Amino acid sequence: MNSTPDPGARPTPRNPAPTVDIIIELGHGIILIKRRNPPYGWAIPGGFVDYGESLEAAAVREAKEETGLDVTLRCQLHSYSDPRRDARLHTISTVFIARAEGVPQAADDAVEVGVFSRQDLPPLVFDHAAILRDYFSRLPAPGSLPVCFL
Repeated sequence: MNSTPDPGARPTPRNPAPTVDIIIELGHGIILIKRRNPPYGWAIPGGFVDYGESLEAAAVREAKEETGLDVTLRCQLHSYSDPRRDARLHTISTVFIARAEGVPQAADDAVEVGVFSRQDLPPLVFDHAAILRDYFSRLPAPGSLPVCFL
């Protein structure tokens, strides 16, 4: 067998991994999870998109897996792609805003779940503090248009 590389062969591409994060509105707060796996700490629920899965389906699945809640997606907030946002590997996260009802239960990658207001957010892992700053900065003032038009 010839081990000499084919000079005409294309290199295998290295692409960022697609992920989703879901800002779940519940009552007058948002749901955060405490992560079971590194990096440890509080985070917006979310995870990796499976092959063959849409971003929307991944968001609904991850929300259910980590919080036990069925969510209604309202809209996409933004995509975050800084190569340094996740120390494990380069990810691109599409962030959704969703609503839910019920009592969240920590499951799957979450060891704890909580509902937090803007004033009582814990320290967050990844770039989730920046994501929530963007979210809270876009909340409507009384009499203005909502963040999502759904």
